[in-house]
Amino acid sequence: MRYLVKLLKTEEGYAVWCPALRGCCSQGETETEALENIKIAIREYLEVVEELNQFVHLL
Repeated sequence: MRYLVKLLKTEEGYAVWCPALRGCCSQGETETEALENIKIAIREYLEVVEELNQFVHLL
């Protein structure tokens, strides 16, 4: 499944988050690093949701 992510340049690097998955965010020194980190964060987020057998509210 594909998710839209938002990327923001900051003084420290890049912030990235997935609006459809509340609280799922990451960061990186470079755009590439931030995007790789959010992929990991999304995967781990979904694993936890599955483990807890909770419904994910997609905005």
